[in-house]
Amino acid sequence: MFAEIIVDISHEKVDRPFEYIIPDELEGQVRRGSQVNIPFGRSNKLIRGFILDIKDKASFDVEKLKSIDSVVTGSTTLEGSMIELADFIRTNYGSTMNQALKIVLPIKKSASPVVEKYIFLEADDAAAQESIEKYTKDKRSAAKLRLLSELVREKVLPYQIVRDKLNISAQTLKALEKEGLIRVDSRENLRDALKIKAKQEYNIRLNANQQAVADDIWERYKGGDLRPSLIRGVTGSGKTEVYINIIDRVVKEGHQAIVLIPEIALTYQTVLRFYKKFGDRISVINSSLTYAQRHDQMEKAKRGLVDIIIGPRSALFAPFKNLGVIIIDEEHEGTYKNENAPKYHSREVAIKRAELAGGFVVMGSATPSVETYYKAEKGEFALYTLTERAMGAHLPRTELVDMRTELEAGNRSIVSRRLNELILDRLSRHEQIILFLNRRGYSSFVSCRKCGTAIKCPHCDVSLKYHKGGKLMCHYCGYETPMVSTCPTCGSKYIGTFGIGTQKIEEEINRLYPDAVTLRMDYDTTREKDGHEKILSAFANREADILIGTQMIVKGHDFASVTLVGIMAADLSLYSGDYLAAERTFQLLTQAAGRAGRSSKEGDVVIQTYSPDNYAVRRGAEQDYIEFYKDELQFRRILGYPPVMNMLGILFAAEDDVFLARYCDKIKGLLTGTDRKIQIIGPAQASVSKINDKYRRVLYLKAARYSDLTDIKDIIENYMDENPDKNINVTFDFSLMGSKEV
Repeated sequence: MFAEIIVDISHEKVDRPFEYIIPDELEGQVRRGSQVNIPFGRSNKLIRGFILDIKDKASFDVEKLKSIDSVVTGSTTLEGSMIELADFIRTNYGSTMNQALKIVLPIKKSASPVVEKYIFLEADDAAAQESIEKYTKDKRSAAKLRLLSELVREKVLPYQIVRDKLNISAQTLKALEKEGLIRVDSRENLRDALKIKAKQEYNIRLNANQQAVADDIWERYKGGDLRPSLIRGVTGSGKTEVYINIIDRVVKEGHQAIVLIPEIALTYQTVLRFYKKFGDRISVINSSLTYAQRHDQMEKAKRGLVDIIIGPRSALFAPFKNLGVIIIDEEHEGTYKNENAPKYHSREVAIKRAELAGGFVVMGSATPSVETYYKAEKGEFALYTLTERAMGAHLPRTELVDMRTELEAGNRSIVSRRLNELILDRLSRHEQIILFLNRRGYSSFVSCRKCGTAIKCPHCDVSLKYHKGGKLMCHYCGYETPMVSTCPTCGSKYIGTFGIGTQKIEEEINRLYPDAVTLRMDYDTTREKDGHEKILSAFANREADILIGTQMIVKGHDFASVTLVGIMAADLSLYSGDYLAAERTFQLLTQAAGRAGRSSKEGDVVIQTYSPDNYAVRRGAEQDYIEFYKDELQFRRILGYPPVMNMLGILFAAEDDVFLARYCDKIKGLLTGTDRKIQIIGPAQASVSKINDKYRRVLYLKAARYSDLTDIKDIIENYMDENPDKNINVTFDFSLMGSKEV
C-alpha cells in the first residue's frame, strides 16, 4: 500500500503531496488524516506529515520511494481532522481529494498584514513618575508631560491617537525615546469584521420551556449522548436564546462554537444578539467580506482570539482547535447545500466535523426539512419542541385570499381588496408592513404577442428576465442585453412583458400608496458592499413603512413594529417541477408569516393564491407543521422519494449534445450491469438543458441503501479515471439522504 503525504499543510498554503510506501506493520494503523513521521530530503531527516490518500498502486518507480517511519500517536490535530473531513466529503459526495481539500481549507494564500505603529512605555513606573515631576516644573515640556501621563495609565497607545488626539510631534517622540522613557514599535493587527461599536447589556432570561430544552441538550452532551439535536420551534419562540445559553456553557468550559446561518442577510441581526452576550469574542465569515478580512477571521479562530464564528456555509470550516458545538439555524434552508462540486450538505458535514472534534450539533427551525424531521422521528436525532412564542407574543392571524375571485370581482390589481384594506389600516397606525414575492426583477419573461416567441438567453435554455431601465438579464450566466423592440423571429413590434417581479411590485405599491416610504430588498439592491445591512437597519430604525422583497426578507428577521405580512403570490414556488416544491412552498409561507406580530402587537398575514386548496398552501396558512409533514411523507412514500429512499442525481454536461447523449447511454449501460438494487430514471434533459453554452442531461438513481449509491459513484469515477475525456463534465448530487442503515 502507498500513501500520498503532505508535509506542509496550513490555511495559507497546501503544498504538493509526496508518495511513500506504507510498511506492512503499519497498514492497520494509518488512515487519511493520520500524522506520520517520514524521512525527507537528501539527509532523510525525520519530519511530520499528514496522509492525504491511501492507494494500492504507486504513481512512481517503487524502487525510488521511501517508507513511512512511524505513526505519531496521541496527537489528534486540527489539520488531521480536517483532512478526515475532506475524505468524508470526497467519499460521500463525489469529488477529487483536491476539490474536497479546497472546501475544508479555503484560505489558500496569506493576506498582506495590517501593520500599525504603537507607543510603548519603556521606563518602569518609578522612573516615569520622576520624569513627570521634572516635566511639570518645565513649561517647555508640556507635550512630554501630556504623553507620559497618559502612558502611565495605558502603558501602550496607538501612534495615530498620540499624533492626532494628543498632538505629539515626531520630534517630541524622538526626544523621549532617546531618554529611554518610551519605545516606538510596529505590530501586526488582524482586520475586524464587526461594525458594532459598543456592547449592549444582554438581559434576556429563558422561559421555562426554553430553559428545559437547553438543560436537557447540555445534560445529554455531558452524559456522552452526542446525537444531533433538533429544536422545532414556532417562529418567534426564541430558538436563538436557547443557542446562546448552550454556547455560553460550551465557551465557559474552554471550547469554541460555530453558528451557521443560511444567508448573509441574517448576519446583521444575529451578530447583534450574540455580541450583546459575548462581545469581541465573536466574529463573522461571509462572502461580503474582502479576501483579507476573511483570511484574518480564520486566523483569529486559529489563534484562539475568538470563541464563536457566525456565518453561512463556509463558517463550518473555521479552524477551531477545540470545537464544542455547531449550531445550524433555519436548518431547512436550501442554501446549506453547496451547488458546486462537491455538492455536500452542511448538515451532514457538520455532524461529521462535530464527531471528529468530540462535540455536538444543534439544529433549529420552525419548519424542519422533511428528511431531518424523519430522522428525529426515527431516533437518530433528539427532538425538542417550542410551541409558544417568547415574551408573551402570539402567532399572527392568517387569511387565504383566492385571487380567482378577485379577478371575477373586477380587481385586476396585484393587491387584493383585503390586503389593501389592511395596508391602509397599518399605515394609519404607523405600523410596518412586509410584502413578500419570491421573484426579483420587473417581470418573469418577455415574449412576442404575435407569434409567442419568448426572448431567450443565447447561452442558456432559459428566458431572459426584464429589469427596470430597459435591461434583459439571464439569472443563470449573467448575460445582459438591452430590451428588444422587435421580435427576432417574426419581426413584430408587439413585444410584451409577462409575470411580476419585485421591481413591478414596488412600482405598483408606490402608485397605490404615494405617501408611504418603501424599501426593496432583493439581489439587485443588495449587490453593493453592506447592502443587506443598510436596508435592514433602515427598516429596523423605522425609516420606511413597507419592505418589499424576495425570500431573503422572510428568514429569521425580527422587526417589532411589523404587524402585517402580505404574501403576493404563494403559487410561484408550487409548480417548479421539483419533488421538493410543496415543502419549499410550505416553508416559505410559514417563515414569511412568522415575521408578523413578534412583539406585544398582534399581527396579520394575507396569503394571495390561485391554489387555496393545495395542502402546502392550506397547511402554511394554518401554521401546522405536523399535518403538513404527514401529508408530504405520504406523498414521498408513494413515489419513493427521500427520505424514504435515497436518491442520487448525476449531471452530465458537454458542448456537443449528440456526444453527450451517447456518453449518458454508455454510463447507463455500465450501471445496468451491476447487481445492486437500484432504480434508474433517465437519462433525460436537465430542467435547464443548457447553461453557458453547455448542454446538460441528468440520470437519477434511487436505492434503499445509501452505500449502494456511493458504490455506483465509485464505479463511474473508476470508469472516468480509466477512460479520461476532457469533453465531458460529470457532477454527483446526493440530493437528500434517508435514514441511516441499521
